[in-house]
Amino acid sequence: MITLESAEVQMRKGILELCVLRVIANGEVYASDLLYHLKEAQLLVVEGTLYPLLNRLNKSGLVTYAWQESTGGPPRKYYRLTDNGHGFLQELTNSWHQLVFSATTVLENTNQEQEMRKQAS
Repeated sequence: MITLESAEVQMRKGILELCVLRVIANGEVYASDLLYHLKEAQLLVVEGTLYPLLNRLNKSGLVTYAWQESTGGPPRKYYRLTDNGHGFLQELTNSWHQLVFSATTVLENTNQEQEMRKQAS
């Protein structure tokens, strides 16, 4: 059975890769900083979702990482986009804008048709 919650989760998963790449595009970022930005945007991501995604992005050659010493603990892994990652992010962003445009067009046209039917009856 499809619920609102499960539909929302699927939509969030669908845009998570785009959002993660966009945050990393701002400069080197530590995973906990990524989590912070995503939670601030109410994407409600947990570490168990983020780390496998970062590994896939790394294996795909879209992100890379470097270990940096930490003043208060073990070294930290900082992620950054590769040249391929920057190109992929641009293409993915273009796809996102097209998808938003298409969905908005369908939603607005459907709402307008519904309003016209109400007025006609």
